[in-house]
Amino acid sequence: MLQFYNQQTDFGSSTSSEGLLQLLLFIDERYTPRDNIQRIQTYLQKLKAEYDFSLNVIEISKQPQLVEHFKLVATPALVKISPGPQQTIAGSNLIDQLQKWWPRWQESLQLLLEADESKGNDSSCSESKINSIGYSAEIMRLSDEIFRLQQEKEELLEQLRFKDQILAMLAHDLRSPLTAASIAVETLELSHTQGDSQKIQSLKEQLFKQARKQFRVMNRMIGDLLQASKSMSAKLTIEPHQLNLKPLCQEIISQFAGQIQEQSQQLEDDIPQDLPPVYADEELIRQLLVNVLENATKYTPQGGKISLSILHRTSQKIQVSICDTGPGIPLEKQERIFEGHFRLKRDEKKEGYGLGLAMCRKIVQAHYGQIWVDSSPGQGSCFHFTLPVYRQ
Repeated sequence: MLQFYNQQTDFGSSTSSEGLLQLLLFIDERYTPRDNIQRIQTYLQKLKAEYDFSLNVIEISKQPQLVEHFKLVATPALVKISPGPQQTIAGSNLIDQLQKWWPRWQESLQLLLEADESKGNDSSCSESKINSIGYSAEIMRLSDEIFRLQQEKEELLEQLRFKDQILAMLAHDLRSPLTAASIAVETLELSHTQGDSQKIQSLKEQLFKQARKQFRVMNRMIGDLLQASKSMSAKLTIEPHQLNLKPLCQEIISQFAGQIQEQSQQLEDDIPQDLPPVYADEELIRQLLVNVLENATKYTPQGGKISLSILHRTSQKIQVSICDTGPGIPLEKQERIFEGHFRLKRDEKKEGYGLGLAMCRKIVQAHYGQIWVDSSPGQGSCFHFTLPVYRQ
């Protein structure tokens, strides 16, 4: 069978006269049915048995800059780049068009070769055509390189903008909790010399509570920054293994017990005893659970309720759900909250940088799962994500 490649071949490698016919086939598997691509492949295979020609097959999603270079308006598309003039046929009836044009292409190629021979300079003309083909290949290679460099430039500029933004927020946001914690500690130091009356004892408890809260705020901010620095890389490196979620969830829930009690919240869990293990990276899943639970406690009011439940959804997936009774999320913003640096307007004065949920999505996607939210303003939110079941 004629093989399809997503890279560019050496257009100047063929020196036979028939090989001077150079074609590019553009396909887009996202929108073109596979059976249609197969029909084109079979038809070209038949032609290849009769005529020698060079073909390069390009997947548009991987080299989109070439669409602009060749001014394509539909796919699949077949571009004849040599011999000139350049010609493009495209659309679902590409085979019908090719049947019409193929004899003309062969005829024009034959006339061109005969003209070369009559002039007695076959070698120089053929060399000129091969150079022309090599030039087209070089144009495509350079176009691809320019596109890649532009992407890298945008990524670097985004990182620089993000760095400046984080430094500005860090200088501003850390000052408030640090000042509050410092005042609490200094007041505790002064009250230490004033005896242990009931009033003083009550004040100390409030100051300890305030200091713990502010240190927690700073810890969360620093955690967000560390997550952001990790998420700069294009791909997370995971080390998956057999992992039992029930003990991990219970351990994390116990860590939140003091914070839940301080805010008079309720935290319930519903984790089946027969829950199968998952195939996942324990540290990343711990980070994922902590991030979502922190969001739930942060937005749930005093006296509110938080729940963590796990469902054995299919033979291949389990679903984790963490729900709260907070203010909810508008429907039009429910997808955007998983983007890096995005924050709802109501959260602009809250601590944090809007990075936690973006990191959550990165972790879930690295485990070939999905993450989404069900929410209505004023009725709380439920965050769901799926993980793969461990298979021996």
